[in-house]
Amino acid sequence: MNNEQYIDALKALAEPHRLRLFWLLIHVDQRVTVAEAMDVTGETQYNVSRNLKMLYKSGLLTQQKSGKWVYYTLAEQQQPHWVALVESVRTLPEENFAEVSSRCVLRLAMRENNECVVGPNSEEWLRRIADPAVAERDK
Repeated sequence: MNNEQYIDALKALAEPHRLRLFWLLIHVDQRVTVAEAMDVTGETQYNVSRNLKMLYKSGLLTQQKSGKWVYYTLAEQQQPHWVALVESVRTLPEENFAEVSSRCVLRLAMRENNECVVGPNSEEWLRRIADPAVAERDK
């Protein structure tokens, strides 16, 4: 990856919503769809799609289409300055991301065979976030 792309990555991570998405992808160590990211962050489809696309174009994420879903995941980095960038985000204090982290666990638990099967703002999702006991019963 070239220096221009590295600068784009730094610019992408300067925006709090993109930083939060990137931190989440580092820590969940799973691929995530736009629909799942929408539910986890509470942002609109437009904003989540745009933010994930910017992280992808900057070389921080990869994307893979599977059925009707596009999955985003952490891109493997080889160059030391890219690795250092990812590690600097990885070491950000977890308490700054506690809410999205717990919501992400709930949302990813709705998958079947590790595939997203529920769109954003589904009744099932709304039940789970309204009453965490529902999530425990549905496991």
